[in-house]
Amino acid sequence: MVVTMKDDPTADLVIRELHDRGVPVVRLDSGDFPATLSFAAYVTPDGIEGSLTTPTRTVDLTRIRSLYYRRPSGFAFPHLPEHDARFALAQARYGLGGVIASLPGCLYVNHPHRIGDAEFKPSGLAAATTAGFHVPATLITSDPSAARDFVSEPGPVIYKPLSTPLYRVDGVSCTVQVKEVTADEIDDRVSGTAHLFQRLVHKSADVRVTVIGDRVFAVRIDSDLLDWRTDYDRLVYSVVQPPPHVTASLFRYLSLFGLFFGAFDFAIDQAGTWWFLECNPSGQWAWLEPETGLPMVAAMADLLERNST
Repeated sequence: MVVTMKDDPTADLVIRELHDRGVPVVRLDSGDFPATLSFAAYVTPDGIEGSLTTPTRTVDLTRIRSLYYRRPSGFAFPHLPEHDARFALAQARYGLGGVIASLPGCLYVNHPHRIGDAEFKPSGLAAATTAGFHVPATLITSDPSAARDFVSEPGPVIYKPLSTPLYRVDGVSCTVQVKEVTADEIDDRVSGTAHLFQRLVHKSADVRVTVIGDRVFAVRIDSDLLDWRTDYDRLVYSVVQPPPHVTASLFRYLSLFGLFFGAFDFAIDQAGTWWFLECNPSGQWAWLEPETGLPMVAAMADLLERNST
């Protein structure tokens, strides 16, 4: 089963690979419920049993060997009054969402609850230190004085959003960029919410490391950008091998959250040290395969087919 939004080119590639291998796949978006998606699940001594039906498939819930949970659009009930929609959304989330999260004998890549845990940046940074990564000095605060003191210490500091929801300005989709911040930019508005400030790594390159089951795919990204995701046309890719201690820490990190997939971002400084920046449990990765020739789609299909650890 693949749970994701309708427009997901990465999922398309994986599903096509599974189809070519003769592996049956059912795809759904939670946003399809209840208009074109229905289910009936029974709690039995052997766990959840029952079926789920889409416009083109009916699947036995006990026969789902693996579930690829990507980026579903979420439940919505626009046809209902506001208070009824709130009630229906909660029932759908804890009802259908709870069933999808409780399939017996199913390999989750990744489990939606574990994704939720790992998406909290403070949790990820704390886990990174436990796993043995180098982590830049970081402050998470709503205190303007603490922020000003941290930014005033020697060495440049960057501001990062703790989450990256899209918003619209004059009809254009926007997001908050990572950027350098100075002490004179800190004012009392910091107290309005939580903020993340982090010591800037003077990097020679970035590295995106994608872990798929027991496979590690590391790609060096060269650019002159603070945040390489702001301009893909300026990026130069090359395949690299992580140092052994970094590889060991990758799997320790994933184990802490119970994940089987992770998209890790590192900055390599001038001395060659790998600095952990973040791990996205639902990160993008498929665009790297045509750039590098790495067999990432096949690796994901192997994992979902349960042909790898």
